[in-house]
Amino acid sequence: MPKKLQSPSGMHDIFGSQYDYFQKVREVVFKNAEIYGFQGIETPVIEDTEIFTRGTGKFTDIVEKEMYTFKTKGGDRVSLRPEGTPPIMRAFIQHGLYTKPQPVKFFYFAPYFRYERPQAGRYRQFWQFGFETIGRGGPVVDTQVIVLVYNILKELGIKNVVTEINSMGDEKCREEYKKALKKHLKKQSSRLCTDCKRRVEKNPLRALDCKKCLEVKAEAPQILDHICKKCCEDFRRVLEFLEEVEIPYDLNPFLVRGLDYYTGVVYEFFARSKKSGEEEFLALGGGGRYDGLSAALGGEERPATGAAMGVERIVLLMKKNGEVYEKEKPRVFIAQLGDLAKKKSLKLFEELKKANIPVAEAFGQDSLKNQMSRAAKLEADIAIIIGKEEAAEDKVILRDMDSGGQEKVKTSEIIKEVKKKLKE
Repeated sequence: MPKKLQSPSGMHDIFGSQYDYFQKVREVVFKNAEIYGFQGIETPVIEDTEIFTRGTGKFTDIVEKEMYTFKTKGGDRVSLRPEGTPPIMRAFIQHGLYTKPQPVKFFYFAPYFRYERPQAGRYRQFWQFGFETIGRGGPVVDTQVIVLVYNILKELGIKNVVTEINSMGDEKCREEYKKALKKHLKKQSSRLCTDCKRRVEKNPLRALDCKKCLEVKAEAPQILDHICKKCCEDFRRVLEFLEEVEIPYDLNPFLVRGLDYYTGVVYEFFARSKKSGEEEFLALGGGGRYDGLSAALGGEERPATGAAMGVERIVLLMKKNGEVYEKEKPRVFIAQLGDLAKKKSLKLFEELKKANIPVAEAFGQDSLKNQMSRAAKLEADIAIIIGKEEAAEDKVILRDMDSGGQEKVKTSEIIKEVKKKLKE
């Protein structure tokens, strides 16, 4: 017997109640995207690897350790997309969207791929939704993306959301901070992990993301002490805007995100909870400004900002918080017995759908008992029963599922009678 095949490690099937939760997140995201004026975009699952080495950053963990990269039969080097922002910027440049009214506002809900250790709410194929605003800058644009994501999390029942926020400054003023940070890290070299010792020369900011070198990070210089006047002013205005719309935030002077393209304001969303008396923080996603990404991918420099959120993590919390999302229950169930009854049931099912009456069936079953059991489980109000006799008479039996009372009705009058009984 051939061995049973399973999904690849770290990748999961989405079905049943899990799919219903995903669908709820999707509905809320799409609804809010429309309200805030974002249009949908779908980019290819596979992109030229250079989009990520130049965009995400050659020395980031994503590019160095986590990307699924391979050569095509034609010799092209491509990667399964590990994140959404560089592909969207590539599409913006490729299709000349800078000629359209600015800003261009995109949203997405799609799967991404990273080779990392699977854990609760984190997979090698994972889903994200995100928002990108390209072509206009300013603190109010950054703020609106934060407000949009916060409102979505709130609508989905996610409690105690904390927004950690910082400014990374622009390319120019950040260089001064990198020098100060590198000097500090070199002095503490003996206390650094192997990865951070390598990061000191390649990209010292990545050391601030390390979970192993927390003590060294806590003693490091803070970036807000090194950024220019304009970056400080932009950051201050974002905080003022957040206070105006009553979005809670915590300042995190060591927050730098894990990607090279970020400039200016950056932020992450966490869900705060208590376990054994201690506070726990579950990361849900984050974002920030990335004005230099367009130039890195071959276009002109353009202001841009965006955020991306992990759907699996959000669904995990929705379940934990007891949020229940069920499909609309059918009001009517069609049960049938015999080939002629099946034939008439198929037509009746379509007529009920056209009349906007929620209807269910079990055409694959022949046992009337099993079909009625299914109707009861679905909590249908009415059962329409078509047996051999009813099919020959061109009639159906209408049964009230609560009282058990039933009557025969002509097929031509069934829609009218069903609507009447449902109103009762």
